[in-house]
Amino acid sequence: MTVLPKTMLAVSISEAGGPEVLHLETVPVPSPGPTEILVRVAAAGVNRPDLLQRAGLYPPPKGASEIPGLEVAGTVQAVGSAVSRWQPGDLVCALAPGGGYAEYALVDGSNALPVPSGLSLKEAAAIPETFFTVWHNVFERGALKSGETLLVHGGGSGIGTTAIMLGKALGATVIVTAGSDEKCEACRRLGADKAINYREEDWVAVVKDVTGNRGADVILDMVGGPYIAKNYQAAAVDGRIVNIAFLQGSRVEVDYMRLMLKRLTHTGSTLRAQPVEAKAQIAMQLEEKVWPLLAEGKCRPLIHKSYPLADVAQAHALMESNAHIGKIVLTLD
Repeated sequence: MTVLPKTMLAVSISEAGGPEVLHLETVPVPSPGPTEILVRVAAAGVNRPDLLQRAGLYPPPKGASEIPGLEVAGTVQAVGSAVSRWQPGDLVCALAPGGGYAEYALVDGSNALPVPSGLSLKEAAAIPETFFTVWHNVFERGALKSGETLLVHGGGSGIGTTAIMLGKALGATVIVTAGSDEKCEACRRLGADKAINYREEDWVAVVKDVTGNRGADVILDMVGGPYIAKNYQAAAVDGRIVNIAFLQGSRVEVDYMRLMLKRLTHTGSTLRAQPVEAKAQIAMQLEEKVWPLLAEGKCRPLIHKSYPLADVAQAHALMESNAHIGKIVLTLD
């Protein structure tokens, strides 16, 4: 039987601010509730919501850990009384409501999945937040089908690179926007059919040209602001637009006539605040439909750079620079 330590190292946020407010501190090792598992963390993904939490703009849901970190991979150390699937020693990757930037993290057992065959724990830590998000928003809310066209804004991000791979693996034509030629080339290497440098080209016009003036069937947008009206221009008749963030603002003036004339659906979601039961349903869909693709090597998380947990401030600074292509991961080996 594994003897657990009483304390662990974890990242704390001393006050709302920049990357410099992140520090390591010693805190108690948490104990799993009835449906939870305790994971010894080998690696944890860095995501934009972590930056918002650090800045004081995205507090954890009620009952969640104040420690940042929404995805982990590692070894199960202890399980709650109602957990039947997992046992100590199992290798898992999991979606967490918080607490991932630590040596040990609690996650609901239903929000954990086995590490896909052939992937390292570092790679597995780059999966949950982005794959849950893309699956739910592109394939469930956006209802993307094989043969349709998917437009992804922020193609070089962790979300964007994941959307490219899943879109292509499941039969879609994928168009992306990105902010540099380097990012556009990386998106093409991942399978994007067309990558548009939005700093140099009118992406609405290019989307129209590539699709024979038809437009995109599904648009995944994390930019918001001026992109909201442009998405209505770039969407196909009966198109679906899904917002997962508003990096350029959520309050805009928009002419909704195109929404009516094209019969558009404009929806959106956040992942962290959803109940564990909803996330469990997404996990089941991923295990059935996406885990085989990962095991077969048809898609694989793209990791830009990894940092030791102690260098978490550098990881956040890199994400804020927008210079990364793919995921940023913290390691605890």
